[in-house]
Amino acid sequence: MNYQWYPGHMTKARRMMQEDIKLIDLVIELLDARVPYSSRNPDIDELGKNKARLVLLNKADLADESRNRIWAEHFREKGCYVAEVDSRSGTGMKQIQELIREACREKTERDRRRGILNRPVRAMVAGIPNVGKSTFINTFAGKACAKTGNKPGVTKGKQWIRLNKNVELLDTPGILWPKFEDQSVGLKLAVIGSIKDELLQTEELAMWILAFLREQYPGRLQERYGTREEGTDAKLLGEIADARGCLQKGGQPDYQKAAALVVDDLRSGKLGRITLELP
Repeated sequence: MNYQWYPGHMTKARRMMQEDIKLIDLVIELLDARVPYSSRNPDIDELGKNKARLVLLNKADLADESRNRIWAEHFREKGCYVAEVDSRSGTGMKQIQELIREACREKTERDRRRGILNRPVRAMVAGIPNVGKSTFINTFAGKACAKTGNKPGVTKGKQWIRLNKNVELLDTPGILWPKFEDQSVGLKLAVIGSIKDELLQTEELAMWILAFLREQYPGRLQERYGTREEGTDAKLLGEIADARGCLQKGGQPDYQKAAALVVDDLRSGKLGRITLELP
């Protein structure tokens, strides 16, 4: 299957970001810790060059701890400040204020030399759809000031949010890039839910998940479903259907239902902490 999803409002959002980048000091980029490479919009590197960068590995609680550390180090080597966070529970959020101060130290010094005191840092929050930007902003601000939703594409316009006297945030709509050069990027984004489910073939996603887990996290499927991790992926999906009562009339395995179960279990963390790629 060919994975593409680029609604019209995203083209407009990219143009808006190009204009707004002149107004800001810092780009706060949210990535999904399970797919830090695939959930990065390469446009943001271009749009945000010459700006301080803070990378937040969001949903870090769903990702593999040892791989979180590898990714954090990878982004630090690229000159970014990094934090592992879970914006829903608030884990890791306390360090962000200090990291913003660190990242913008030069700008603050420059202002001081010019006699400009107490000008707040202006930060743009960027990231692809459904990576958790609005939830992050609400948790960070301590109040519901940005709309949230668990469907991609809830934030469609921009809004400035004053957090305190030191920081102002610019929330931007989630933007994907127009074309995935590497189809595995589109596939991984589909697996974590960053592409609308109506556009997907669930069985194809489930088969990919089964193959990946058998290779990278052996034992997880057996632990969750009580099935042996042998035979073809289709056979294994059929066994999961049997084990979980996903059956059609006549007792035949309902592959579609079993596939939806596997995808949902991965997204919700019921299959354990999993990272789908390494630097």
